[in-house]
Amino acid sequence: MLQAMYSGVSAIQAHQTKMEVIGNNIANVSTTGYKAGRVTFKDQLSQTLQGASAGSAASGGTNPVQLGLGVAIGSVDTISSQGGLQSTSKPTDLAIQGNGYFMLGDSSGVSFTRDGSFTVDNSGNLVNSSTGAFVLGWQADPTGAIDTTKQLTQSSNLSIPVGGLITTSPTKNVIYSGNLSAEAKPTDAAYTRTVKVYDSLGEAQNITLSFKRDAPPVAPATLPNGTTSSWTWTASGTGVAGTGKVFYGSTGKEALSTGTIALSPTDGSTSPQGIKPDFSATTQVSGGSGVIPDSQDGFGPGTLQSYSIDQTGAIAGIFSNGMSRSLGQIAMAGFSNPEGLERAGGNAFKESVNSGSAHIGTATQDGLGKMSSGYLEQSNVDLSSEFTSMIVTQRGFQANTKIVTTVDEMLNDVIGMKR
Repeated sequence: MLQAMYSGVSAIQAHQTKMEVIGNNIANVSTTGYKAGRVTFKDQLSQTLQGASAGSAASGGTNPVQLGLGVAIGSVDTISSQGGLQSTSKPTDLAIQGNGYFMLGDSSGVSFTRDGSFTVDNSGNLVNSSTGAFVLGWQADPTGAIDTTKQLTQSSNLSIPVGGLITTSPTKNVIYSGNLSAEAKPTDAAYTRTVKVYDSLGEAQNITLSFKRDAPPVAPATLPNGTTSSWTWTASGTGVAGTGKVFYGSTGKEALSTGTIALSPTDGSTSPQGIKPDFSATTQVSGGSGVIPDSQDGFGPGTLQSYSIDQTGAIAGIFSNGMSRSLGQIAMAGFSNPEGLERAGGNAFKESVNSGSAHIGTATQDGLGKMSSGYLEQSNVDLSSEFTSMIVTQRGFQANTKIVTTVDEMLNDVIGMKR
């Protein structure tokens, strides 16, 4: 009789635990990136009053006689299903569509989260808005190159110093367009055109190219195949040297060009700086000469004005000089068993022995999912399911309290038999 009471008490305790999990789920229905918990029950050890017996020629077998000793908590699982996305229009708010986790770093080590409510602090660091933990990833070098093979630590923070980062880009290529006159003679004065380029310090430098028609070759074999005439260009300017040729075919289209410009400024920039002139858009047809520098790929100094984060987690900065380059790459982590992660508070998780070690990568790779900038992942708590579970749990609790009161009444009757 007392065993029935103990069974009822164990069930009351189990339903209390389940109600606590349900209450926590409902309390976090609006928590960003929250993953709901789920309780499962298991029966406790059974007491065997009589073991099973096998059948024989004289009689059949008998089943074991066992009494259950109550109920216990089997598990409290984390349901890691995808939550819905909510638009925020804030560029540092990130939502993951897939199985990955953001990585956060602080003095306690590395943690993992689905909460992408990030912001930029006073030092330009990308951090979790509620805890201040650094968002981990790979910072780009001054040229915009990112090494994603580098080992991440709790201090591998990403910096987006809007207004505090200045960048330049030295000129590597100059594209020319226009025409060099087919009627020009080797004795005519050279045609000149000046272009402004930038050295590695962002200083503007002027380079003048002079074009002069070559004399007809003594034998056609001295020209590259498919060409009928050539021009020689010569670069001049302060610290400027270089010469080359431009060859044209019978249709007047550029067929081949040679030569590189060497820029050696006196301002302490990288020297010499090689610049390749591109004449593929020029022609040699009838009319006057009018070759012009159409574009060059260098930039003067520019200040970081804004930034964007794409679905791979790459952070691109936009500068006041019109230049755009990579600032960093947000890291993501995946687990063989994400439901085995331990909750660490603050919407964060820690590795456990059953979650497996984190495999680190970037979004859109290795099944980690993709990022959506300007969105946050909502809680995956389903209120209708939680309220249904609450009703069932409440009734189960009430039913087991009846067991306790019924056994109490029975014990009272037994004690009353002595009177």
